[in-house]
Amino acid sequence: MRPILTGLSVALLVIGCSKDPTAQSRPLVRINERQITLAEFKTVFSRTVKPGQPLSAGERQELERAFLSQLVDRELTLDEARRRGLAVTPAELAAALEEHRRDYPAGGFDTMLKERGLTLEEWQSELTQNLLLGKLADQVVGERGRVGEMEMDAYYAVHRADFDRPAQVRARQIVVADQAEGERVLDRLRKGDVFADVAKSESLSPDAAKGGDLGFFGRDEMPPEFDAVFSLPVGKVSPLVKSDYGYHLFLVEEKRPAARLDRRDAAREIRALLEAERRESVYHEWLQELRGKATVEVDWRQLEPQP
Repeated sequence: MRPILTGLSVALLVIGCSKDPTAQSRPLVRINERQITLAEFKTVFSRTVKPGQPLSAGERQELERAFLSQLVDRELTLDEARRRGLAVTPAELAAALEEHRRDYPAGGFDTMLKERGLTLEEWQSELTQNLLLGKLADQVVGERGRVGEMEMDAYYAVHRADFDRPAQVRARQIVVADQAEGERVLDRLRKGDVFADVAKSESLSPDAAKGGDLGFFGRDEMPPEFDAVFSLPVGKVSPLVKSDYGYHLFLVEEKRPAARLDRRDAAREIRALLEAERRESVYHEWLQELRGKATVEVDWRQLEPQP
């Protein structure tokens, strides 16, 4: 299990959690010896709300309360990770950064930073803290997150129908803005250019960074325009297909017939599912214990709508 609280590490970087009791006379929250004022919290919370997003007073209060609770948990767990001497190496950070960059098309990563109002240094700090919390979660859960064969057998017996698999294809796509651009790209493919390479350089879709790889999917898992791939032979490039997103070219790389996975074939999927549930449960039990040992004081009245 990896922490899901995106953006909170940046919040903590900005807030800094003052340790000086005279810095602000009325803190919104105290976390052990640290404190956060209402003004500091409001400044950071505003970065989590889309500009112009309409929120009633009640909706804003609910979001602020949820955000503050998450912020407190993150601060407690980061302190615990540091207390245990956990750290992220430069090599680990560099590998994670490269992995994240691959999820974006050319220039997309920088666009994401701009949209979130982050510098690269702030984003790297956020990533470092997420990696640190991932190490903490692994250490906390440990062997308690393991799932036995009997549990897997029982799950398969009850959920056997969940392992009926419809016919699937594994395909790649290239998405361009207009028909003329699509014809130009199609001409490159007909002349022998590698589909994945062309996708990386030409496609507007986020999967361009992976050579347009869409993975395996069934007929009802994609928009109707994608149905063309199910009648396309393996290794053949489709004609241009128009959708609301632009013009698509598809390449089918593999097909899977409809089937029911037996217990052995479903083992990896079952284990991943049950262990994710187990890890989540164990981690949250531990987090409850951590909260019980901490001194956390929140002046919730400061988040009430003002008359």
